[in-house]
Amino acid sequence: MKAPNYTGEEVLAIRKKLRMNQMEFWWPLGITQSGGSRYESGRNIPKTVQKLLAIAYGTEKQSAAVVEALRKRDA
Repeated sequence: MKAPNYTGEEVLAIRKKLRMNQMEFWWPLGITQSGGSRYESGRNIPKTVQKLLAIAYGTEKQSAAVVEALRKRDA
């Protein structure tokens, strides 16, 4: 299973649902607030960031699938 391909709008909706500000949401992923803001505004979200988003904020199934794929080097 590949990591979900989140859009900026989807990521923004996830962050708002979690009631987190940009710093709280993006910093644990190693992304600055300004970088996260650019992604939320429509800038292309790299595959590595997509994987981190799935692991950190995706469903248990999405998270487990991404981790498993990474361990198998299929991601």
